[in-house]
Amino acid sequence: MKKAVYPGSFDPITNGHVDIIERISRVFDEVIVLISEAPNKTYLFAPNERKAFIEETLKHLKNVRVDIFEGLTVDYVKKSKAQVMVRGLRAVVDFEYEMTIASMNQKLDPDIETMLVFASPEYYYVSSRGVKEVARYGGSLKGLVPLHVQKSLVERLKKTGV
Repeated sequence: MKKAVYPGSFDPITNGHVDIIERISRVFDEVIVLISEAPNKTYLFAPNERKAFIEETLKHLKNVRVDIFEGLTVDYVKKSKAQVMVRGLRAVVDFEYEMTIASMNQKLDPDIETMLVFASPEYYYVSSRGVKEVARYGGSLKGLVPLHVQKSLVERLKKTGV
């Protein structure tokens, strides 16, 4: 059984993430969407909120599950007995960063392979950070995030005043 882990903060999940997850779910028997927690990062949504968004969005994919982890992703991948870590690439500017992460992970565990998946062209520009910025200033989120995420994002930003 081929298993892959797709890590990210998913704060919030975007349609670009969904596109990559749907595509890799056709390649692997099991895909774990891993919500990575970094203590030095500030999040708009709590891990369990992000998990609920992702599970609702991906409920049509029976071979995808969602988990939360704080620590080295390579440790989680090893513990879960996955063979591959999938990383998404939006544009050339992401490549150097992703290559550095892949090289570090290769050093930490040579048995885990990193697979880079290019975002579909319609999502090259979509990022969680960009989506939050658009929402913060009242721009249209149509086509950027799933509808239920859009509503929660707008409500959260109104409530927090961020």
